[in-house]
Amino acid sequence: MEKQPIIALDFPGMGEVDQFLSLFNEPLYVKVGMELYLQNGPAVFDLLNKRNHKIFLDLKLYDIPTTVRKAMQGLSSLGIDMINVHAAGGRKMMEEALEGLTAGSSHGNRPKLIAVTQLTSASPQMVENEQKSALTLEESVLHYADLARISGLDGVVCSAQEAGLIKAKTGSQFLRVTPGIRMQGDHAHDQVRTATPKTAFEKGSSAIVVGRSITQSSDPVRAYYSVKNEWEGAFYEKSNS
Repeated sequence: MEKQPIIALDFPGMGEVDQFLSLFNEPLYVKVGMELYLQNGPAVFDLLNKRNHKIFLDLKLYDIPTTVRKAMQGLSSLGIDMINVHAAGGRKMMEEALEGLTAGSSHGNRPKLIAVTQLTSASPQMVENEQKSALTLEESVLHYADLARISGLDGVVCSAQEAGLIKAKTGSQFLRVTPGIRMQGDHAHDQVRTATPKTAFEKGSSAIVVGRSITQSSDPVRAYYSVKNEWEGAFYEKSNS
């Protein structure tokens, strides 16, 4: 499991990123999403790699298999540690994403590839009424997780509520990366299926992604260490229980 929380750099520009990262005196694990990447391009990775930060590139690729394979082959050279696709793209798309990522990686050291199951902003009502799924939200997440495993991926993005079920179905080595993390009392914003760092650990998350609870805090460093201490504290409690 990843002991270091992943910070979502949900900023529009490089200036905001540089200012935020300058507050810290250690390498971090950060997430680069569509907002930051699409407005700034590969220059983002030059900045992050120079400072030795680990990078999760969160683009949620979802297209025909050939397009995703070619995109992954190019993205693999950016010095990233993890990237994702949408599991809804299907097995063929996920397999070709993995193929492209592997082909573009030097010395066999490819980034981890994970798949989004259902967004943490999705509710059971949305899955039923808008997606018109014959499966419940939980069943849909488990189905996509198993499909990602069969496709050879390293794990999935899921909420803490499904992490334990996925672990039981796919095994402990299959990653369960959980966004929607909030400290007790924080505003949920547009997230529906949220959890605290400790709850996420207890429910079986492998890694947590934290954005606004840190980046929009009046004291981001203090907020980061509050998250980090709660997350790592859960590891400590388990190892000494």
